[in-house]
Amino acid sequence: MQHKLVLASNSPRRKELLKGLDIDFTVRLIPDIDETFPLELPPDETPLFIAHRKAEAYKAGMSADELIITADTVVIIDNKIIEKPTDRDDAVEMLKRLSGRKHKVVTAVVLTTKERQKDFSVCSTVDFAVLTDNEITYYVDRYKPYDKAGAYGIQEWIGYIGVRSIEGSFYNVMGLPVQRLYQELKAF
Repeated sequence: MQHKLVLASNSPRRKELLKGLDIDFTVRLIPDIDETFPLELPPDETPLFIAHRKAEAYKAGMSADELIITADTVVIIDNKIIEKPTDRDDAVEMLKRLSGRKHKVVTAVVLTTKERQKDFSVCSTVDFAVLTDNEITYYVDRYKPYDKAGAYGIQEWIGYIGVRSIEGSFYNVMGLPVQRLYQELKAF
């Protein structure tokens, strides 16, 4: 690569997924980036808006030889975004809402250098089996999915027992569509 790759994310899943591409990168964090968005924005456009906002926060401090990767993931059901749960009860309610239904997971990625920017979004549809109250509380109490959009990690126990099918990228549901990212990096 012509640029030094910088992942602008604190997500352990994004770090793990990018590491899987066998590309050297560093991680850089700017705390407290404003992730608010206009409420009238369509839900599937929201992660792109936020990923661009994150990219702008990093642009001023980047060097000419760096390529910054910013990303944002949302879970959408009933045309509404389900964010990260605020507490245990919120996580339980989120999973009850997803139980026995399909929902969308949209991840947007922005690639930024001093000279240019490229963005893309990937959408996956996840179909959950009906989950019992005991399964939901077991998962929430054991895995504490408070840092995950939609209150679940597909790579964890709940994904093993609850996901009937996925249309699209599994890794997108984890938070980074690495196959598409690899293609975009090659083209960049």
